Amino acid sequence: MESVLITGAARGIGYATAKLALERGAQVFGAVRRAEQADRLAAEFGERFTPLVFDVRDEATIRLGMVEARHALGGRTLGGLVNNAVLAVPGPLLHQPLQEIRDQLDTNLLGPFLVSKIFAPLLGADPELEGPPGRIVNMSSIGGKIGQPFAGAYIAAKHGLEGLSDALRREFIPYGIDVIIVAPGVVNTPVWDQVEAQDRSRYAGTDYAEPLAEGVSMMIKAGREHGLDPAQVAETIWTALTAKRPKLRYAPSKHPILEQNLLMAMPRRALDRAMGYKLGMTKGAKRKAKPAAE
Repeated sequence: MESVLITGAARGIGYATAKLALERGAQVFGAVRRAEQADRLAAEFGERFTPLVFDVRDEATIRLGMVEARHALGGRTLGGLVNNAVLAVPGPLLHQPLQEIRDQLDTNLLGPFLVSKIFAPLLGADPELEGPPGRIVNMSSIGGKIGQPFAGAYIAAKHGLEGLSDALRREFIPYGIDVIIVAPGVVNTPVWDQVEAQDRSRYAGTDYAEPLAEGVSMMIKAGREHGLDPAQVAETIWTALTAKRPKLRYAPSKHPILEQNLLMAMPRRALDRAMGYKLGMTKGAKRKAKPAAE
């Protein structure tokens, strides 16, 4: 792997992957949203790291980043692209502002599509470039298969990313560009600080106030106390980028039987009941309670 672009490189899985790729000798392009993040990473990582400042939701800035990367590659193909940038804003779908839902879909689903589309020429769609075609690694999650409540927009994006990855992989066959999914279980990353800091008091007057508080608390605790280290996920990403015959989907987990096998195997109705019970939500409770309240 000669070169790789990693979005969301400022922290968490993206940072760990950039660090590992540099240790393995790759030229790394790290996409971040702010100039101060770019300056910090450039100072820390050295000359083989090139920061690119763009927002995965903004086509114009992505194109500027692509031009900069093309120039730095000097006529060679880009070896890999890791679509890692993420946004997670929990909330009950009946009450969550539409803009928050759109922002998550734009970042977590349309973002990987836009970056893949714009960087596809560097990955091998441009026949004038020298070198083997590159690979795309799309970062999904256990949420790409399991629909946790109060993370609906995030879940919808990850479900969509799973299907998008299959479609892109098949469309990119003529160029030799492979598309691989890495879908971790719970990971201990700074995203939990982001989740914890969000204002959920706006839902205080809704039926979901207590279940939401419980659900978010459970997610944060699981992430911080039982999550994989980002460096372990980075190792899986590196395998997806470099293996001679990579799997189509990797699912690294600290507790694979519980997080992956058991949840996948459970009947969906049983999983509904288990999640509802855990969060204090029982079927029809609000409908039955309403006449008495009136």
